Amino acid sequence: MSTSTVELTKDNFDEIVSGSDFVLIDFWASWCGPCRMFAPVYERSAERHQDLTFTKVDTEAQPELAAAFDIQSIPTLMIVRENIAVFAQPGALPEEALEDVIGQARALDMDKVRADIADAENATKNEEGSGEAKASDGHG
Repeated sequence: MSTSTVELTKDNFDEIVSGSDFVLIDFWASWCGPCRMFAPVYERSAERHQDLTFTKVDTEAQPELAAAFDIQSIPTLMIVRENIAVFAQPGALPEEALEDVIGQARALDMDKVRADIADAENATKNEEGSGEAKASDGHG
């Protein structure tokens, strides 16, 4: 049985992600029960959306990639459009939710996303030196 997803490694990551306009990345591990439950949902979605690039990162085999994206829990789904991460969420999404997220990501105006990022970066530059660091709520 052929698979619709591509296994990402630190060696092929840049080539595949940079070479695709719309990439979904599933961060997973074989010992993770929710990851195993999400896998068939992700595969079915990959078969439905063959114009998109569906990828997987085994966090055990590719700890550098997991660290680079600050993956705290798995599964985590990330969507990258035009080399910009537009969605990242831990947890196994139900099929309807995954389809909804893909639809929302498809509908994004990437020119507006880039403009919003530039505005946010300028705001951050203006705030530098204030000593205020936004704390993440990643403790579970």
